[in-house]
Amino acid sequence: MKIENNTVVSLNYELRTNGFESQIVEKTDDDHPLEFIYGVGMMIPKFEEYLEGKSANDKFQFMINAEDGYGLSSDDNLVELPKSIFQVDGKESEELLVLGKILPMQDNTGHMFNGTVAEIKNDSVIMDFNHPMADQDLYFTGVINSVRKATQEELEHGHVHSPGHHHH
Repeated sequence: MKIENNTVVSLNYELRTNGFESQIVEKTDDDHPLEFIYGVGMMIPKFEEYLEGKSANDKFQFMINAEDGYGLSSDDNLVELPKSIFQVDGKESEELLVLGKILPMQDNTGHMFNGTVAEIKNDSVIMDFNHPMADQDLYFTGVINSVRKATQEELEHGHVHSPGHHHH
């Protein structure tokens, strides 16, 4: 079966950011492959584009430029927040306010996302909400493990149901 819309893809990959021979930034293996439903918006669009039409056991190697990957960093994603929201039990948390520390944050609509402490001022903190891999070209190599039709339940839920790994 070939990779097309509404197929479940299982693959292993290695990700590098400075060329195909550079240090590995991220890697999957047979015990923890990447599994996703192709064509439902779960993955970087260019990532899916390069995999389209491949089958089990096919190898792949491609580069996604920063603009088509996680994007370019933007000053619009630097947000100044009052230092008071980082208090724990009414006191400033030295554990939280560390330059470069990634903190889970929630906006006023309940969406969760990570931000990096970029600057600490007297009364405020500058948080960087750019993706950690913004500005990076992505170099992928790997192999397709399997391709199958997604079940109706998977399509309704928007994610893969692997044996022993899914609970609602």
